[in-house]
Parts: sequence; C-alpha cells; structure tokens
Amino acid sequence: MCWWRRGKAACGQLRYSVPEELPKGSFVGDVAKDLALQPATLRDRGARILDRGRTRYFALHVNSGHLVTAERLDREHLCRLVERCVLHCEVIVEGEMKVYEIEVEITDINDNAPSFHSAEMELTVNEMAATGSRFPLSKARDPDVGVNSLQSYELSGDEHFSLSVQAGADGEKRPELVLAKALDREEAAFHDLVLRASDGGEPARTGTARIRVSVLDANDNAPVFSQAVYAVRVPEDVPVGSTLLTLTATDVDEGFNANVKYSLKTATGIASETFHLDAETGSIRLVRSLDFEEDDSYHLEAQAQDGGGLFDTSTILISVTDVNDNAPELTVSSALSEISEDAPPGTVVALLHVQDRDSGANGEVRCSIVESVPFRLERELDNYYSVVTARELDREEVSEYNVTVWASDGGSPSLRSSAVLALRVLDVNDNAPVFAEARYSARLPENNAEGALVLTVRAWDADWGQNARVRYRLAEGRVRGTPLSSYVSVQAETGALYALRSFDYEEVREVGLWVRAEDGGAPALSSNVSVRLLIVDENDNAPQVLYPPSAAGAGWTGVELAPRSAEPGALVAKVVAVDADAGQNAWLSYELAKATEPGLFRVGLHSGEVRTARSPLARDAPRHSLVVVVKDQGRPALSATATLTVVLAESVAELLSELGSAAAPAEPGGSLTRWLVLAVAAVSCLFVAFLLLLLALRLRRWRRSQLLPPASGALRGVPASHFVGIDGVRAFLHSYSHEVSLTADSRSGHPDALRLGACFPSCSLPFPPRSPSRLWTLAADEGTASFGSELCVFALVSGGASAGFAASVTLFVGGRIREVAFACISTLARLILVSHLPFVCLFCPLMFITKVFLFFLHFSFLF
Repeated sequence: MCWWRRGKAACGQLRYSVPEELPKGSFVGDVAKDLALQPATLRDRGARILDRGRTRYFALHVNSGHLVTAERLDREHLCRLVERCVLHCEVIVEGEMKVYEIEVEITDINDNAPSFHSAEMELTVNEMAATGSRFPLSKARDPDVGVNSLQSYELSGDEHFSLSVQAGADGEKRPELVLAKALDREEAAFHDLVLRASDGGEPARTGTARIRVSVLDANDNAPVFSQAVYAVRVPEDVPVGSTLLTLTATDVDEGFNANVKYSLKTATGIASETFHLDAETGSIRLVRSLDFEEDDSYHLEAQAQDGGGLFDTSTILISVTDVNDNAPELTVSSALSEISEDAPPGTVVALLHVQDRDSGANGEVRCSIVESVPFRLERELDNYYSVVTARELDREEVSEYNVTVWASDGGSPSLRSSAVLALRVLDVNDNAPVFAEARYSARLPENNAEGALVLTVRAWDADWGQNARVRYRLAEGRVRGTPLSSYVSVQAETGALYALRSFDYEEVREVGLWVRAEDGGAPALSSNVSVRLLIVDENDNAPQVLYPPSAAGAGWTGVELAPRSAEPGALVAKVVAVDADAGQNAWLSYELAKATEPGLFRVGLHSGEVRTARSPLARDAPRHSLVVVVKDQGRPALSATATLTVVLAESVAELLSELGSAAAPAEPGGSLTRWLVLAVAAVSCLFVAFLLLLLALRLRRWRRSQLLPPASGALRGVPASHFVGIDGVRAFLHSYSHEVSLTADSRSGHPDALRLGACFPSCSLPFPPRSPSRLWTLAADEGTASFGSELCVFALVSGGASAGFAASVTLFVGGRIREVAFACISTLARLILVSHLPFVCLFCPLMFITKVFLFFLHFSFLF
C-alpha cells in the first residue's frame, strides 16, 4: 500500500512470495494493480527498478505493470544459512518522484539432497571399548529449510553398532555411532557401515556416507581439552595469517597412545576456507579476510585424538567485531538537470538513497550540504533524502549549480562519500535592458551628410538567450512640428543613431529625443534613455548688410552728407550688418576696402561707424564712394560688402546740385521726351485725385466745426519720429541731425529762410522705404503732423533736389492736407531720383505743375 503526502513521498512495502528455481521472466506480482495505477501511467511517468550496482533479480514490465524474475533464483545461493529468504527492490516513478519498496520472499523447494562433508569416514575403536560407547559422526548438510531440510538418519551394515541421533542446543541433529556389542579384533578387525541421511520433502531425498571402523588394541585414556568451549572475539580487519587461538589437549597415556592430533570435525564450507587448525600444535590461523557484513560469527568443533584412537571434542566460538571499513553508499535515484529560476521554494530537484553496510554507530549515516547554495535536504524514508530549493533562484547571479551532497557515518574515524548534482538554471525574463550611460549627448556639425552616424547607444540585458536580445527604437516626438522620425533614425540591432537629413543650426540648435531598448522576452521589458543632440554651428552664412541696403533691384545706394567743415573723427555713417551664425562665426569686423580718397575716411573695426580720418580739404572731390567689407571670424571667413556714397557739402543746395550733376549723364537723351510726358501725366492724375480728396476732407472738417467749438489757431509743433530701427539701428539713426535752410526759389541760402532745426528737433533718418506706395500708405494712415515732419527730413536726405523742393512746399501749406501733399510730391520726387532722370529736364515742368497745384490748395484754404 503506497500513498503520497504534500512535499514528501511515503510508501509502504509490496510483499510477494515466489518459489525458488523459477525460470527467467516468471511472474512475481502485478505492481500496477497493487499500486492502483494504470500500466500506461507507469510507462508515461518513467517507472523503473532502481539499480544499486548489484545483481538485478527482478524486472518491471512497464507495458503490463508486472514484476517478473530477471534470472533463475536459487534460495540456497541467495540466502545461505538464513531461515527466511527475502529479497528487496525499489520501484521509482520518475514523473512523481515516488519510491515504492518491494519485498519478495523466496520459498524453498526440495531441490537439494542431504550430503556429508566426506563420503567416506574412518573410525578407530579400541577393542576394549565398553558397550554403549558413543562415537560422533560427521553431520549431513541439507541447504533446504523446513520440512525439506534434514530430518532423519539411518544406519545399516553391522550388528555391533547402532545409531543415536542427538538434538543439539541449536536444534541440529547430530548422529552418533553407539557400540551395541563388544568388539573382538581377532574376530573382525574392520566393520563397514552405511549412514543414510533423509529430508522431509515430497519425494524425500537422501544422502549416504560409508563408515569404516578399525578395531585397535586397548588404550584406556583419552585426550582431554583444557576448555570445553573456546570463545574468541576478533576484529574484521585482522590480517590474514594471524593466529587467533591455540587449542590444548592432554593425554595421560604414554608413547604412541599419548600422541594427540587436532582436527576440525564440524565446520561449514566457509569456515573451513577461512580458518586452518594445525594438527600438531592446535593453533587456529586465519587464511581468508573476515567480513563482518558477510558473517559476524563462526561455530567450530575441534577434536583431539591420541594414537590409540581415543579423542575428546571442544567447541570453538569465533565472534567477528565490526570495524568502520565501509563508507556510506550515496546514489542518486532521480534528479532534475534543469530548473526555472522562478521555481518556488521547496521544489524537489533530486531524490537520493543512502546506506552503510557497517552496523551500530558505524552504520549511522548523516547527509548534509556544506556549500552555501540555495538548496536543503529533507528526509523522506529511512534511507531516502530529497534535495529541495531553499529560496528563489536568480540565474543572473548563478546560472549553474554543482551541488555536492555528503554522507558521513558515525564511525571513528568517520568515513564519508558524496554525490554531485549538476543543475542548470533556466532563464526567465525578469531583467529590463540597462543602458551603459544614464543619458547620452552628442555634438553634430550642421550641414551634415544625410545618413551620418551621430552616436551609438548601448544597453545590456542580464537575462540570457532571446530574453537578452535587445532592440532599439525611437520614442514618438516632433521637431518644429515635424515627426522626429524624419530627422533621425536608430538601427534596431546596434543602437546606432543616424541623421536622416542635413541640420541647419539657424533652424534647429538642439534635438532632444528618447531611445527605447526592448528585450525579446514575453512579455518584453524595456527602458528608456534620453539623448541630447547639439547642433554645432558652422560658418555657412555670410554677413548680411542691413544698412545701407543692397543696390540690387531699385538701384539704391546709400548717400550720406558730410560737411566740409567736419572735424577729424566726425561720424558720417554707420554700416549695420548681422550674421545668422553663432559664436565666433557671428563676430563681425569692418574694414575699408576701397575709397575714392583713401586717407579721408576710416571705419571702426567692430562698430562699423564711418568717420572722417581728417578734415576735408578744398582739393578733395565733393563725391566719394566707399566700399566697406564686413567679415566674420569663421574658418574660412565669409564676407559681404557695402557701398556708401558720401557727398561733401555745406548745404542741401550743394547736395542737390551734386546729386543732379551725377545723375544727368546716366540718362540717354532719346528717352527724355517720353519720361517728361509720363511725369506730367502722373502729376495731372494725382492733381485730379487730390482735388476730390480735398473736397471730401473740407466737407468733413466743416461738419465737425458745426458740432465742436473752434480749436485754438495756434500752430501745433511737430513731434519727434516714432520710427524704430532694426536691431538698434534706430539709436544710431537718432545721432544724425542736420539743420538746413530751404527756400522755394533757388539753391542759394536766403536770410528769410526757415530753419528746419527749430521745427524738427533731432529728426531720425530711417531706412529708405522699399516702394513709394508704402510711403503713401503710411502717410495716409498716420494722419498726423509728426509723420509729415519725419518725411520732410527723409526726403531731404534720400530724395535729392526734388525732395528738398517738396519740403519747401510742406512748410508753405498748413493743416493735415500739407502732409498729404507732401507725401505725393515726395513720392514723385523719389521716383524721379530712383529712375535716374536728368534733374534739369524734369525740374522746370515739375516746378510749373507744382506751383499751379499749390495755388489751388492755398485758394481752397481761404474758403
């Protein structure tokens, strides 16, 4: 009967009985039925007979579940001198870690006949022996037991002797020859007898021995042993050849009758092979090694006989004491070779069997695991231990274990043996990838090649196999509204980060992204790392000149006024430039590359200010062209140029004269009439438009005067400009203030001329507008006198002689209409200047048309 308790195997014994001498393959018992298991279950769960390295007497048929004999069983060979012959075997079920012990009793059959140690025996009897004298005979041996063993003796052949069978203390039948009738040597010197031994089997078996009795002359003293029983204890490791004891027998007779000879009369086959009795000296010597585990005691019977045939017997008891000469036998009945690292504590990994052939303390075995490993031993049955996990395993800490289990006995000195369990820990995906660095950063020069390697991220996974295979990918993100994946990509296997497009420092200076590392487990584990990509500026942008504007398109070049009376170091103009690069690539320096008069002007290295290097001289040309080179500090350096035109003049009239003389030669004479007609037509159209606008404004003013009280007639002052320059240009332009005198009639100064400085305090010069239409729009939207004052000075500097004439008209006319008129005339003058028409050809008709226009304006104000 077997059962299973949680965590332990607890099995009883299956007991069977079979007769000896069965052929190989004979049925012993139905193990599957007795264990309440199906044969298929035994087969699937790996049931088998444990092999202990000894002879296997039984086999298990897993298909039928039957236990059968593995060879012919001879009870007398297997269980010599043992009353009850029982063989043991263990059946292990691998899949359930269960062990079942089976006992098979081998019953005896009458397959052995009684036999004597010697088929012929000789006895010497003195003729003077008294009737009733007894003479011991050799016992017959029958290996069978029970009724099949020796049961009786019979004597035949002579009337002088009879047979007496005595029962010994151990229950053995000892035959003795009894003298029934007095002997007469002269009548018969020899008597031949037959001794028959019979067992109780069916049918009975017998064995015979022939006895020859020789009749001797009278010898009336028999030898006498010094002890009736000799007992000695010897250790099992006593050396071969040692004398264990010496027998002593004395005979009071003399001569031949006192000559004593020793012999062993009763000894088993093993005893006769183990001990030797010296016939002359009576010493018993060891001729074969003793083994306590085979036989722990020996019973011998010695006989001392004199020359006359008289004898005496003595019993010899030899006890063998155990010596710790057998180490424990530790065998692995069942074991796992692999275990998952997430196996719970208490998982059985091996089943061990231990035994020690010694006895007593020498056979007491203790098992232990001495290494510091996460395993422990649990005792199952008397001789079984199971190895179980003591705690959770971690493959990343230890991937393989060689667990050594030691078995030690209680002897002194102690003997021990060991068994090694090789156990591999299977991986579980319990570790996420770990990056080599907490964060990554890289510097990438702008204008990089598409597909350039930026950096490589590395992540390691402490797991094994597929669980440790790391793949990389980018987290979702956007750069300037564009998906991050269009800027960079990461190689899934290597973690290499590549740039998919060329970066521009001026557009993107830094890219922040996250890279995810994911292992191949199920479910997969992942970790993220931040990557900061810094775009490094390169000198790929040349400086851009903001002032003076480029001459491309409208043909504009900066025209600056410098008084001839200017002192050395006087500020003439300022070149303003910017560089889209950063750092050293954006540091700008200015130098004068070309000048009409090299020594007259100089440029500030870092400020770009154009100043006079010395005072202008009378011999200096009135018009100077300056080429200023702006360079950055990159490698290689990039540069841009700005062209300034500086006019040396003390008055606006001189300035206008100089500009007019400079523009006249540039216009071809053939198109003069065409330009003149176009100019007159343009002014005429403007004249009609402004008449309509004037009428609308006057009606509006008249209506407002009916609703509001009349305002003060005082002339309001013109406020300062509200123009703001670009990147600090306005501050520079505020430094340009010119006080000029203008008249409406000629280029020369007049004592009654109005000083513009009193009307326009610190007028700022903004950049030239990009188109005349924008000037018109600004003037119309602003609608204030301050905007007209700004345009006055702007036209004076930028528009040449025609703009100066428009300024005089602005001073003549009052109210808001003056700003509108000024804007119109200034725009026209601007067109004339930009188109490079000859000033002399256009000035006269323009003056005539303007005088008529102003007359009507003035006439309208009277009403």
